[in-house]
Amino acid sequence: MNLIRFAFVADALATAATGALLVIGGALLAELTGLPAAAAMPLGLFLIAFAAFVGWVGLQQQTPRAAATLIVVVNAAWVVGSVIVVLAGTFPLTLLGVAFVLVQAVAVAAFVGLQWVGLGRTRALA
Repeated sequence: MNLIRFAFVADALATAATGALLVIGGALLAELTGLPAAAAMPLGLFLIAFAAFVGWVGLQQQTPRAAATLIVVVNAAWVVGSVIVVLAGTFPLTLLGVAFVLVQAVAVAAFVGLQWVGLGRTRALA
């Protein structure tokens, strides 16, 4: 499996797990983190759908460039949005909430880096 496919499949698994956590344990997570409980279900469902798309892209023999670029852009926007949520004080986050938001932002940023490098490699091979 090449780097770009690995990055997308790993991203899909982590995103699906986060989505499931929000759908199943959203109320408890909201209580512990200060994130809004009302956002947990829709955000979790979005993440599960996004994970399915990312996984599909990662399983293709030839990576669709437009889809891959869209995933990188969405992931980068997620990272920026996460940092803004923490810095702007958008929600009354607990210390655990700040850690949760920033740790997942760092993980997504790592996927962005891998995906960006993988896109460059596939471009060089084309």
